[in-house]
Amino acid sequence: MHKLLIILSIFLIITNTQADGNFSKEAQKEPILLQKGSEKQWCPVCGMSIKKYYKTSHTAKLENGTQRQYCSLACLVKDKEEYGILEESIQVVDAKTEKLIQAKNAFYVIDSRIKGTMSMVSKLAFQNKNDAQDFIKKYGGKLATFEEAQKLAQESMKNDLTKIKTKKIKKVYPMGKKIFEKLCNKDIDPTQYIEINELKANIVQNGLCKTLDEEKLQAVALYLWEVKRFGDLETNENRIKVEEKEKCPVCGMFVAKYPRWAAQIYYKHGDHEHRFSFDGVKDMFKFYFNPKKWGDYPVSKDLISKILVTDYYSQNAIDATKAFYVIGSDVYGPMGHELIPFLNENDAKTFKKDHLGKKIVKFDTVKESEIYKLDE
Repeated sequence: MHKLLIILSIFLIITNTQADGNFSKEAQKEPILLQKGSEKQWCPVCGMSIKKYYKTSHTAKLENGTQRQYCSLACLVKDKEEYGILEESIQVVDAKTEKLIQAKNAFYVIDSRIKGTMSMVSKLAFQNKNDAQDFIKKYGGKLATFEEAQKLAQESMKNDLTKIKTKKIKKVYPMGKKIFEKLCNKDIDPTQYIEINELKANIVQNGLCKTLDEEKLQAVALYLWEVKRFGDLETNENRIKVEEKEKCPVCGMFVAKYPRWAAQIYYKHGDHEHRFSFDGVKDMFKFYFNPKKWGDYPVSKDLISKILVTDYYSQNAIDATKAFYVIGSDVYGPMGHELIPFLNENDAKTFKKDHLGKKIVKFDTVKESEIYKLDE
């Protein structure tokens, strides 16, 4: 364990708070946290502490109005790609005053000697140009606008994530696994959370692990979220296969993030098929009933060649038209209340009893109005 702690410290060089001289990214006063709930302390994209990386922190509202706060511009850009962000809502912490300022008016210093947060290149912002220039004199770097800094984050995202993933696989996941097996409740189910910060909050709030410092908590959370959450799915050849970049046409989320809820509709197009992937049965049915509501899609029910959903217990891809669906249970999917699919009716009955389901329905008895009631 001691050796793994040393290894984790090496990994954190990419995001450490003490990178040059006496500069620290950590909040020196009480940080302004804008998200709701106990999970507001952590970034919803990577799970890192907002307080620890406060001076690279950004805030924004998603297109649905949800307030988010990130440890870095890199995480904001990743969230923007998936959910869409209201540009005018983006704020950044002034690295000198620690106040939130409008990102579009900020003077960014990029590529200084300060280590980047979730990126190889640092990006710190200042409201006052003179403060930015003073920072450059001490730590190097160059001035940039928000648009330039954001573009840099977008262009480097793939390379940054690849390097970070490599370090996680070699060092962080093994450590997180050891901590989990030694210090945590084995019944933690990471599939029950929508974001990694919710998982971390629940671990802390409900004492699901023995007291952990932030580095150990992050290692456990990453192991649970990025390894254990997928379980044996990677080796399950009967699962629904989703490409990393596939987005749900209804909600816009990346479906690969939620493999246990994946569903697909295949449409015939001449001599080939085209598919749409969904992060839940509910969104799949919304599209099935009215694809034109979600975009200019040249598809219709008579062109459907097959529909697949994920059996909740086996995690196998099953024929949606033959499945049994439990409605009104206490189990939530990425988009809230869901229709939980099963190949076997007895499995559906067991689940309904265990999870307070209201009823079991077959594919051809599902009504469009019933789908939208699940959002109420």
